[in-house]
Amino acid sequence: MLNPKQRPNHAVYLRILRGMGPEARLRKAFDLSTFSRALFRAGLARQFPDWSESRIDRLMRDRLARCHNRIY
Repeated sequence: MLNPKQRPNHAVYLRILRGMGPEARLRKAFDLSTFSRALFRAGLARQFPDWSESRIDRLMRDRLARCHNRIY
Protein backbone atom coordinates (compact mmCIF):
# COMPACT_ATOMS: atom_id res chain seq x y z
CA MET A 1 0.00 0.00 0.00
CA LEU A 2 1.22 3.48 -0.84
CA ASN A 3 2.09 5.81 1.97
CA PRO A 4 0.24 9.17 2.08
CA LYS A 5 3.12 11.07 0.48
CA GLN A 6 3.11 8.77 -2.57
CA ARG A 7 -0.65 8.84 -3.25
CA PRO A 8 -0.80 12.24 -5.01
CA ASN A 9 2.00 11.25 -7.38
CA HIS A 10 0.32 7.93 -8.09
CA ALA A 11 -2.99 9.64 -8.81
CA VAL A 12 -1.30 12.03 -11.24
CA TYR A 13 0.45 9.09 -12.93
CA LEU A 14 -2.85 7.23 -13.36
CA ARG A 15 -4.55 10.34 -14.74
CA ILE A 16 -1.76 10.75 -17.29
CA LEU A 17 -2.00 7.10 -18.32
CA ARG A 18 -5.77 7.33 -18.73
CA GLY A 19 -5.29 10.35 -20.97
CA MET A 20 -3.00 8.46 -23.32
CA GLY A 21 -4.22 6.68 -26.39
CA PRO A 22 -3.83 2.91 -26.75
CA GLU A 23 -0.63 3.18 -28.79
CA ALA A 24 1.02 5.48 -26.25
CA ARG A 25 0.00 3.20 -23.36
CA LEU A 26 1.45 0.20 -25.17
CA ARG A 27 4.68 2.09 -25.86
CA LYS A 28 4.81 3.04 -22.14
CA ALA A 29 4.35 -0.63 -21.18
CA PHE A 30 7.29 -1.59 -23.40
CA ASP A 31 9.39 1.23 -21.94
CA LEU A 32 8.62 0.10 -18.38
CA SER A 33 9.45 -3.51 -19.29
CA THR A 34 12.79 -2.46 -20.77
CA PHE A 35 13.53 -0.32 -17.71
CA SER A 36 12.62 -3.18 -15.33
CA ARG A 37 14.91 -5.59 -17.14
CA ALA A 38 17.75 -3.06 -17.04
CA LEU A 39 17.28 -2.60 -13.28
CA PHE A 40 17.17 -6.37 -12.78
CA ARG A 41 20.36 -6.83 -14.78
CA ALA A 42 22.11 -3.98 -12.95
CA GLY A 43 21.18 -5.59 -9.64
CA LEU A 44 22.65 -8.90 -10.74
CA ALA A 45 25.83 -7.19 -11.95
CA ARG A 46 26.15 -5.46 -8.59
CA GLN A 47 25.51 -8.70 -6.72
CA PHE A 48 28.11 -10.57 -8.79
CA PRO A 49 30.74 -7.94 -9.70
CA ASP A 50 33.37 -10.49 -10.76
CA TRP A 51 31.12 -12.24 -13.28
CA SER A 52 31.40 -11.68 -17.01
CA GLU A 53 28.65 -9.95 -19.00
CA SER A 54 27.69 -13.23 -20.67
CA ARG A 55 27.45 -15.06 -17.35
CA ILE A 56 25.20 -12.32 -15.92
CA ASP A 57 23.07 -12.47 -19.08
CA ARG A 58 22.68 -16.25 -18.69
CA LEU A 59 21.73 -15.88 -15.02
CA MET A 60 19.19 -13.21 -15.92
CA ARG A 61 17.62 -15.38 -18.63
CA ASP A 62 17.52 -18.37 -16.29
CA ARG A 63 15.84 -16.40 -13.50
CA LEU A 64 13.32 -14.83 -15.87
CA ALA A 65 12.52 -18.24 -17.38
CA ARG A 66 11.72 -19.61 -13.93
CA CYS A 67 9.02 -17.03 -13.32
CA HIS A 68 7.61 -16.67 -16.86
CA ASN A 69 3.84 -17.27 -17.10
CA ARG A 70 3.45 -18.33 -13.48
CA ILE A 71 0.58 -17.26 -11.32
CA TYR A 72 1.74 -15.87 -7.99
